[in-house]
Amino acid sequence: MKLKINHQSRIPLHIQAEELLRKLIEQEEYKNGKLLPNEVDLSEQLHISRNTLRQAINHLVTEGLLVRKKGYGTKVAQKKVLSEARNWMSFSQEMKALGIDVCNFELHLSWKQPTGDAAAFFNISPTTRVLTLERLRGKKDNPFVYFISLFNPALKLTGNEDFTRPLYQILEADLNVIVKTSKEEISAGAADEFLAGKLEISPGQPILIRKRFVYDINDCPIEYNIGYYRADSFTYTIECLRK
Repeated sequence: MKLKINHQSRIPLHIQAEELLRKLIEQEEYKNGKLLPNEVDLSEQLHISRNTLRQAINHLVTEGLLVRKKGYGTKVAQKKVLSEARNWMSFSQEMKALGIDVCNFELHLSWKQPTGDAAAFFNISPTTRVLTLERLRGKKDNPFVYFISLFNPALKLTGNEDFTRPLYQILEADLNVIVKTSKEEISAGAADEFLAGKLEISPGQPILIRKRFVYDINDCPIEYNIGYYRADSFTYTIECLRK
């Protein structure tokens, strides 16, 4: 597969590299375990620095799509076994059920280009900027989860909404959007320097990565959410009924 960066584009080089890598790892040969080309060869082929390429690779490693082993190389991560829970709750509802008072340590709003997964989920161009909500949340004494929520631009959110209110309350009360279904992917990962700083752990420590693909009552995609949890502070339990 021929990989080519558009150096005249306004899209940052690391984002272009990330999207090219996403296409590359969908190739059957890489799904079957073939190692990705080494960073020196890839950076020369794309005419970008190794630091720029490493930024793209690190993002895919954090998402659990790639596995990198020192002295061995980088390859596509094996697909995880998925389990379905019949009922789901928002984070605030989960914590309330556990008797935990949620503390919001940080809240950031911005307009960003979506990741490849999010763009595909919303069926939009990866160059379309979407409202992105980032929140650091946890107990009063320590944060234990960093959430990134991207919203379908069809919702017409402005960014001026009061996001200190429960998210799904905003969607229902302000936009008449009723959230119904959540499809989830759970995986394990290691904290990079950014997440380690947010979660107050050391880089490389284990974290739980929880992706949510949220739909409304009409099965329209509403929210793409990734939660990065401290592994020592959160346990995800699934109850299944045998048929």
